[in-house]
Amino acid sequence: MKQDLTDSYGRKITYLRLSLTDRCDLRCFYCMAEHMQFLPKKDLLSLEELARLTDAFIARGVRKIRLTGGEPLVRKGFMGLVHHLSAHLDAGRIDEIALTTNATQLSRYAHSLKAAGVERVNISLDSLNPYTFNTITRGGSLARVLEGVEAGLSAGLKLKINTVALKQHNVDEIPDLVMWAHGLGMDMTLIEVMPMGDTGEDRFDQYIPLTEIRARLDERWTLSDSPPTLNQAHSGPARYAHIAQTNGKLGFISPLSNNFCASCNRVRVTCTGKIYMCLGQGAYVDLKAAMRGVDSSDALNQALDVAIGRKPLGHDFEIAPTQPSTLSRFMSATGG
Repeated sequence: MKQDLTDSYGRKITYLRLSLTDRCDLRCFYCMAEHMQFLPKKDLLSLEELARLTDAFIARGVRKIRLTGGEPLVRKGFMGLVHHLSAHLDAGRIDEIALTTNATQLSRYAHSLKAAGVERVNISLDSLNPYTFNTITRGGSLARVLEGVEAGLSAGLKLKINTVALKQHNVDEIPDLVMWAHGLGMDMTLIEVMPMGDTGEDRFDQYIPLTEIRARLDERWTLSDSPPTLNQAHSGPARYAHIAQTNGKLGFISPLSNNFCASCNRVRVTCTGKIYMCLGQGAYVDLKAAMRGVDSSDALNQALDVAIGRKPLGHDFEIAPTQPSTLSRFMSATGG
């Protein structure tokens, strides 16, 4: 019997965020450079290797797997991996398969995902204004995303909207986004800009602390903070509040203004097999090398032990005028 994955601070790792690809069909200016150099196919783990990797994590106690990108729905054949995980779900070896997407492709896959056991899907959406959306995404179509939202709701998926708060672009629109999401029965989470990768944009000019956004919302609505047990049950970094007037939940992910690391139960694995023990630090362990070597099963488990043993207590995110990005890698290459 292999031991569960527990770090040196006693935190049990039960949540894997797995990137299927670094590619995306949008170019959000806070997430990636306008002219991205994507990885060649040979550098990516195959879908069979991704399946083996999930098997290893599940055998070591991971109960929730979230598929991310880039944009996971542009990875050819990704539904094969979903069906592989669905067998684990049916057998009771995991509790949940979740997905994070920009929803541009969701209208094609919503019903298939639901049939395979996916229940919860997070949708990244920063504006309901077509012009603003086009600006933030450097050319994206809001209509395609809204079609994806409609298809997801029609399929019976539990959708949540993730919105990055951008000081110069969507702050005044946040109340309308909240009312729209809650009006359709979707929860919503606000996220602070994270200084990752050289996107060609000044992150400090984009950044607004969520404490300021919360103060504005408190003037407009009645927000009641959810108990810590509810936050922990969502297995994520958000702190939640219930809004009386909209009867919906609003989450706040604030890595810069309000550190959320103490109860972290997550690791991220990129599409190249690098496991990052912390989103906000650069250290990683190469699982691909272990998987492709001799005695790969033993080597992979040894690599997992090394990685979890190096999981830090918290991240190193900072933001200030003229300060370069904290990390050189892009958010899109890490797994969201």
